[in-house]
Amino acid sequence: MSDDHKNTPENNDEPRVPDLGSSGETIIEAGIVEKMRTSYIEYSMSVIISRALPDVRDGLKPVHRRVLTAMNDLNLSPGRPYRKSAKITGDTTGNYHPHGTASVYDTLVRMAQDFSLRYPLVDGQGNFGSVDGDNAAAERYTEARMTKVATEIMDGLDKETVDFIPNYDGSRMMPAVMPSKVPNLLVNGADGIAVGMATKIPPHNMGEVCDGLIALLNNPDLEPADMLDYVQGPDFPTGGIIHGRRGIYDYVTTGRGRVVVRARTETEIRDNGRARIIVSEIPYQVNKSSLIEKIANLVHAGTIEGISDLRDESDREGMRIVIVLKKDAFPQVVLNKLYAHTMMQTTFGVINLALVNHQPRVMSTKETMQEFLKFRE
Repeated sequence: MSDDHKNTPENNDEPRVPDLGSSGETIIEAGIVEKMRTSYIEYSMSVIISRALPDVRDGLKPVHRRVLTAMNDLNLSPGRPYRKSAKITGDTTGNYHPHGTASVYDTLVRMAQDFSLRYPLVDGQGNFGSVDGDNAAAERYTEARMTKVATEIMDGLDKETVDFIPNYDGSRMMPAVMPSKVPNLLVNGADGIAVGMATKIPPHNMGEVCDGLIALLNNPDLEPADMLDYVQGPDFPTGGIIHGRRGIYDYVTTGRGRVVVRARTETEIRDNGRARIIVSEIPYQVNKSSLIEKIANLVHAGTIEGISDLRDESDREGMRIVIVLKKDAFPQVVLNKLYAHTMMQTTFGVINLALVNHQPRVMSTKETMQEFLKFRE
């Protein structure tokens, strides 16, 4: 405000600004554009570092780390009795994660689902949802404890191998990172949307990743493409067939790539001469009920011809979707239509982005392994 427009008796037509000087407070003038810019950058960094992206060392986001810390406090190791999920989420929110129990329970549920994680970190007892998109039972009805893989991620936590930081109110300490023996980022993958960036890392086979780590230990000068000799590609918990290897080569060597995944099918010819397509595996993160509903709608609309019946015969033994064809239908023609119009074929866009020294970075598979080995050393 210029000197000509100060609140003086001569300028009493101007709105009067209260004098706060006597109370010891100071008014700091700030441009709204600059204030919005700095506030948004601070918010962005908070989301990137403290919420949405996993750490390259243990492959966990803060919420996963805090749930496992609370379970460790309760001594919920394999072989110990299960505890109510409500107790675990309550301890997590009360001691480490100052957010609603719903978000914590969602995290706990996902860590227990064998169709979401290649190597689940939580051993759940009760209804933890299904591949059909059914929700888990309420937290008061389910029970949980850690799996063997989770205990390997936390092994050495009591030996001062990692830094501990204060929790949200400074009343206790929690690990800044887990001393993980497991290359969790690669074997379980990650999925997260931050501000201006996202990560989407597919799960891999534990044996293949360990073979790659051993090869890298023996020869640190391996080229990024040499990792393909050990890590054959993603190992999705729901199975499926990867169509083409170009996407695998791209993401293993550069950290970005597009992997096409198809449902696993086989064709049966019945005694009456009719063919049936049996679907035993579907692409990762596809809802089975929604897939069947979509196929039925496309048949009714006439987009896909040659299908006379559609049944879901899945049971405890595994997945089985039966697509009965009409007598004059060609199975491969129907399959091609299903791949083109439904989620029987999906594209998994890989972005191998993780936090390295609290900074987001896109890495090749070799670089991810190098960071893990450096951390373990």
